[in-house]
Amino acid sequence: MSATSGVRSHQGENTRNRIVHFAMNLASRHGLDALSIGELAKELGMSKSGLFAHFGSKEELQIATIEAAEETFGCAIIESTLEMPEGLGQLQALLTNYLGYLENSVFPGGCFFAAVAAEFDDRPGRVRDRIALSMRKWRGLLERQATIAHQNGQLREGVDPVQLVFELKAFTHEANFNLRLLEDQGVTQHAKVAIRSALKAAASEAGASVLQVGAG
Repeated sequence: MSATSGVRSHQGENTRNRIVHFAMNLASRHGLDALSIGELAKELGMSKSGLFAHFGSKEELQIATIEAAEETFGCAIIESTLEMPEGLGQLQALLTNYLGYLENSVFPGGCFFAAVAAEFDDRPGRVRDRIALSMRKWRGLLERQATIAHQNGQLREGVDPVQLVFELKAFTHEANFNLRLLEDQGVTQHAKVAIRSALKAAASEAGASVLQVGAG
């Protein structure tokens, strides 16, 4: 590759990143259907044909936006937990980080995936499938840590790790809903207390020792 081609490739990547960053923020507030190649081009000071060249269709733009949002979600929530011991401690950290992600308005419209899931849950197609994949990854990550906790004796006998995650995720969904719709700024603290209480109730003696009781 020539130096000129390399510069053009880098510029193209930067432009594409700028487009999807703008699209993520817009979609978190107004939904993926609000993404229009023509409107985005106008907002970003680009030609419609120039923006179209990066994605080719509205659907491709929507999917690229979801993929970028998944990466942003991972950086905000997951990366800082990777060096922690697996099990209950990492499970608690992931959930606490999710609440921090809401508090810090990583996306201006709240949780990107909660917003677009509500928009596309009854609309079959590639966009819905890609949203579902992201949400399955998140649930799977939480269930993996709960299962490891179970295998390591960190959960009381009879506690189902999958059921535990289902109940814990309900607290995070309620926090997002109340924070966005009801503008209840104290709701994430309520969710942190609820999560700590649920984990403490589910933990064995060994599991209790790894929980950050005062976290958050």
